[in-house]
Amino acid sequence: FANRCLIKDFERRPSVTHLLDHPFIKRVRGKVFFLQNQLAKVLQDQKRLNPVTKTRHERMHTRRPYHVEDAEKYCLEDDLVNLEVLDEDTIIHQLQKRYADLLIYTYVGDILIALNPFQNLSIYSPQFSRLYHGVKRASNPPHIFASADAAYQCMVTLSKDQCIVISGESGSGKTESAHLIVQHLTFLGKANNQTLREKILQVNSLVEAFGNACTAINDNSSRFGKYLEMMFTPTGVVMGARISEYLLEKSRVIKQAAGEKNFHIFYYIYAGLHHQKKLSDFRLPEEKPPRYIADETGKVMHDITSKESYRRQFEAIQHCFRIIGFTNKEVHSVYRILAGILNIGNIEFAAISSQHQTDKSEVPNAEALQNAASVLCISPEELQEALTSHCVVTRGETIIRANTVDRAADVRDAMSKALYGRLFSWIVNRINTLLQPDKNICSAEDGMNVGILDIFGFENFQRNSFEQLCINIANEQIQYYFNQHVFALEQMEYQNEGIDAIPVEYEDNRPLLDMFLQKPLGLLALLDEESRFPQATDQTLVDKFEDNLRCKYFWRPKGVELCFGIQHYAGKVLYDASGVLEKNRDTLPADVVVVLRTSENKLLQQLFSIPLTKTGNLAQTRARITVASRSLPPHFSAGKAKVDTLEVIRHPEETTNMKRQTVASYFRYSLMDLLSKMVVGQPHFVRCIKPNDDREALQFSRERVLAQLRSTGILETVSIRRQGYSHRILFEEFVKRYYYLAFRAHQTPLASKESCVAILEKCRLDHWVLGKTKVFLKYYHVEQLNLLLREVIGRVVVLQAYTKGWLGARRYKRVREKREKGAIAIQSAWRGYDARRKFKKISNRRSESAAHNQAGDASNQSSGTHSPVAAGTRGSAKVQDCSEPGDHKVFRGSVDHRSHSQAESNNGHAQTSSNSRAVTEKNGHSQARSSPKGCDIFAGHANKHSISGTDLLSSRICHPAPNHQGLSLWGAPQKPGKKN
Repeated sequence: FANRCLIKDFERRPSVTHLLDHPFIKRVRGKVFFLQNQLAKVLQDQKRLNPVTKTRHERMHTRRPYHVEDAEKYCLEDDLVNLEVLDEDTIIHQLQKRYADLLIYTYVGDILIALNPFQNLSIYSPQFSRLYHGVKRASNPPHIFASADAAYQCMVTLSKDQCIVISGESGSGKTESAHLIVQHLTFLGKANNQTLREKILQVNSLVEAFGNACTAINDNSSRFGKYLEMMFTPTGVVMGARISEYLLEKSRVIKQAAGEKNFHIFYYIYAGLHHQKKLSDFRLPEEKPPRYIADETGKVMHDITSKESYRRQFEAIQHCFRIIGFTNKEVHSVYRILAGILNIGNIEFAAISSQHQTDKSEVPNAEALQNAASVLCISPEELQEALTSHCVVTRGETIIRANTVDRAADVRDAMSKALYGRLFSWIVNRINTLLQPDKNICSAEDGMNVGILDIFGFENFQRNSFEQLCINIANEQIQYYFNQHVFALEQMEYQNEGIDAIPVEYEDNRPLLDMFLQKPLGLLALLDEESRFPQATDQTLVDKFEDNLRCKYFWRPKGVELCFGIQHYAGKVLYDASGVLEKNRDTLPADVVVVLRTSENKLLQQLFSIPLTKTGNLAQTRARITVASRSLPPHFSAGKAKVDTLEVIRHPEETTNMKRQTVASYFRYSLMDLLSKMVVGQPHFVRCIKPNDDREALQFSRERVLAQLRSTGILETVSIRRQGYSHRILFEEFVKRYYYLAFRAHQTPLASKESCVAILEKCRLDHWVLGKTKVFLKYYHVEQLNLLLREVIGRVVVLQAYTKGWLGARRYKRVREKREKGAIAIQSAWRGYDARRKFKKISNRRSESAAHNQAGDASNQSSGTHSPVAAGTRGSAKVQDCSEPGDHKVFRGSVDHRSHSQAESNNGHAQTSSNSRAVTEKNGHSQARSSPKGCDIFAGHANKHSISGTDLLSSRICHPAPNHQGLSLWGAPQKPGKKN
């Protein structure tokens, strides 16, 4: 068997499953810790027997990231599907043992169960991110990084959007799980821009400071729904992000339940401004806390001023603003609006009576009103008028009516909620603008998304109001989405494809959702209908529910007038109907909108000029406002100021879409929008479990965990993942995706059963089933196929790299040879040109020398010199004086005759050329021999250098010598005193 493991042909080599079936491996199962101790003992004995003088100490890096202290940990199953006995007690036992060993993650097939450890674990460092990067899931223990990696690999491999749904009760760790998923996805999709990665990592912290708060069961509870979409290029590089926010719990701004707090940002900013000694700049008191953040204990100001955590959080928020890209002026405007909200909460009203009216209200303490108006940059008189009165248009006439004290307080609180809600939406929209993909890299349409849903968990408090009702309805919708993907769609595929599978029974919450959402007799529809009646009360609302909601999921407890109960998937919840109608109406008077639009704060103007969407959020800024918002709040130019003035003149209903929309209608559209985003991608589920209600580390409550497992359908999920087929792929898509594994690259196999069988058998997969049109695979099959496909593609990439290298080298060689030939041609042409140029220079120099010598002979003849050389020179000078062509010919003839006679007298030792302009080397030698007393310049050099006619002529001039025979140097007989 060991020899077979060394076979080079990997197809003939035994697989890992064969190795695990080996008798030796089977015998050591469960004895890992014992064998480790034995091995350590053997090593120590060897060290004692063979001591080493110099030891090199190194750390041993293992693939398993968790520190192991006992052998039992290895015996626990990482995947509940592999359990032999499948019941509640076995599953609870496995989860409890794993939790005691800080193994908080467990698989249920391709679904991850995450138990909140309520402590910091050192298993989220970059080293762990590298461990869970593109490896087989079984290579490492279960981890949140593995789920993020699975979604990322599916996105890159399948070129399809992905969706990670994180669900669970409040306090089960959903927000932290979303943080970790974003962290790992940012690591996997490493962008070329380091700043972009930092921005994406800071988004969650910034949004959660404005959207999270401390509740009775969770110190950092999400009070809004968040769907974060990370956008990637087709090659898997992160290029941007986008946030969608739903159903912010605005009512928390004005009032919190006992033991709860307002949104985090109010405490952070108060502590930061107190530390910077800037509270007075924002008109905030230093002693008594504002009413919106005060609590019954009276320790708020002490905590704000003494706790370092608040101040550090404020500095962290400032860092987030700076990293993401907010300008200092934008951040300052945000702080002013937050301070304005706190000052508005301090405005109080008192009733005054007059002769004709007794329910009029006024502001007895003008200081709070002045502070709020100053911070918001509006007129205090106009603010007071908007709070204490309202306009009514009747038959074309405008009537101003006074508000009662309660009505004025409601308007004040509605103003605060609207300010905070619109500010939160503006921050989200601004983040989306700053994190949108760069069009130069890749357009958003060409890329792919991984969506991460972090929504408020199921809540059941001692007093549950309208907010808890909306939150729990949203969780019902998420549970229905989970049931559809895990149970309903899978079993429907079995029936359609003729697959023999045992149906799994599960709790379907569709009837409960219909009770909430259907029209016209659903709970939300009845709530909207009752909200339209001015005379309706909370009592009439509950009566209407009881009369129309006749089903097993709704009941009305006896003895409690304003309460009703709902049987949710996670248990029974009793709701208090007090104030539900007013919360659902959520009306903001138009007078308040008009006043806020007159603010000198450009950001505040913008918040109440942009319309609201159907989900109740601030719409994305229009083009002309977007340009201005990038530099808010600097003053607009004259043209833009005119546009804003026109918008202020408009009636608020035209620009804010205030068509009596209710919170229930916003909620309905929010669910529709959220589901439309989720259904596009392939889902991955993370089920967060809260091990205890006391938030204590290492404390495991079997009853609480079992209740959550039952409500989330984990037991049924284990069954269907064990016997079911979670992946169902069409033949055509399967062959197109995996044909590389069994066919050659140039082949085009048919999308048939035979091709699918060939691929599956080639990959040595088992327990798969073929339907009529689809391949049915277990949850682990796709991971195996993707790993094999990645390996094959890696080999193809290597071959392509070598081929491209060889082609590149050959192309380079051709180019180099062509360049060398071109260089040779250029060099040859240059040398020819250079030689011709030099020859031309030499020729010109010779001509100039000849002309100069002839001019000298002419001057000697004119002065009466009778030397032969002078006569010869004069003869040559006559050439320069000839003005007729015939004279040139006579002169040339005489010179040729003389040269020929001289050559014959010297026994033919010299020859003359027919051209007398240049005297050859032989002429020079012959004349030198015939003149023994001639010029010494010819001695010893006649055989080495050729002397041109011009040089010879000049040498004769320098060394004149008469001939013994009375002949001139030119060879013609000369008579003394005779002139030529």
